[in-house]
Amino acid sequence: MVLSYDNGIKYAVFTEKSLRLLGKNQYTFNVESGFTKTEIKHWVELFFGVKVVAVNSHRLPGKGRRMGPILGHTMHYRRMIITLQLGILFHFYPLNSRVF
Repeated sequence: MVLSYDNGIKYAVFTEKSLRLLGKNQYTFNVESGFTKTEIKHWVELFFGVKVVAVNSHRLPGKGRRMGPILGHTMHYRRMIITLQLGILFHFYPLNSRVF
């Protein structure tokens, strides 16, 4: 997949576990399911200007949805836990983007 600012990370995750991991300099994000650990590592280093030490990932299942008699489901997604080098501050806005 081609990495661009629009199609890398969907959004940051703020759960009890992810808030606990912030103390260990680990950040949790939901990403597109087709990306690999290496691609996400390069994406974060490129757009946020930080040094990534490790990337852990797991795939979360989609949920079942029903609309009348039709049974469907949502897409599964991938969650990445990114460990940064100690002493580096992480800004949730990329360094290469404009924030209005």
